[in-house]
Amino acid sequence: MTRSRRSKSPLFGEDEPQLDLFDRADDDADESEEEEQRALEALGTRLPSRLRLGTSSWTFPGWAGLVYHRRYANQKAFLRDSLGEYAAHPLMRTVGIDRGYYTPVPREDLEVYAGQLPDGFRAAMKVWQRITMPGYPRHPRYGADAGKPNPSFLDPELFEEAVHEPARVAFSNHMGPWIVEVPPAPTPLDPSWFCERLDAFLDRAPRDFPYAVEIRDRKLLTPEYAKTLRRHGASHVFNYWSRMPSLSAQMRVEGLLDGPLLVSRLLLPPGGRYGELKEAFAPFDRIVSPQPEMRQDLVRLVQAALDRDKECYVLVNNKAEGSSPLTVRALAELLAE
Repeated sequence: MTRSRRSKSPLFGEDEPQLDLFDRADDDADESEEEEQRALEALGTRLPSRLRLGTSSWTFPGWAGLVYHRRYANQKAFLRDSLGEYAAHPLMRTVGIDRGYYTPVPREDLEVYAGQLPDGFRAAMKVWQRITMPGYPRHPRYGADAGKPNPSFLDPELFEEAVHEPARVAFSNHMGPWIVEVPPAPTPLDPSWFCERLDAFLDRAPRDFPYAVEIRDRKLLTPEYAKTLRRHGASHVFNYWSRMPSLSAQMRVEGLLDGPLLVSRLLLPPGGRYGELKEAFAPFDRIVSPQPEMRQDLVRLVQAALDRDKECYVLVNNKAEGSSPLTVRALAELLAE
């Protein structure tokens, strides 16, 4: 005798018939999933109300069983429709929209995202790289521009027209901070010149949503930079990234915790290379390389911000430890009240 059963492992595809022989194992798996869900829900209720944990993106099929339990018809449907299931996870209170770095997210896509999110859920969206790159990397993808300065660096008019306006119209109920990620320049920037450009950008950029600036050149981490952020009510992104000082070292820079929000992004361990870790850690379903110092530094950072009554955004990348949902859970256990 056979009957249709929903296969537990594949994320995509139609349901497939399975023999009754496997029914008991499936029932046991269902009970285990229900127990895990109850444990996550209980943990979520113990987190501080001003703490938003989440991941830097959400479209990873390897998270099946960790975040995703539905079936999706195909990869396209998963990319389009999975945000709602992500947002229903008991620990996920924010998400990064990283794709905005590579090209502005169309208004139509933002409308689809907004339709999947519950009230009160906030996302942190990256600003288009054409605005945040001081110069074009020496890489074939940039063609004739490779290695040259970027004339649109921190251009407030381009930002408002191409990036901000679609979000204001289609996604305003779910916007958290803009992430202004400033990557290393082909030619090192003068810190004072950078602060002048940042000052002009923040002075003229729309004020609908908060700004959080992420620098990836430690030489830009100056008192003048902290003063520029404070002058405009912007926040520093405390990033755990391969070539930046540790989170604890960034905390010691005077003024960096003065912003209205705490924003921290856990990305790459010291000396880590993105491509190598992506290959080593895929499919991102387990912790491969725990970073206990990163976790403890993050806990101290969040506690310091909560003591100042700040809302906290913590966004975790798979390349930090191997699986960002599992890192989120580990952090939640450390931060639960």
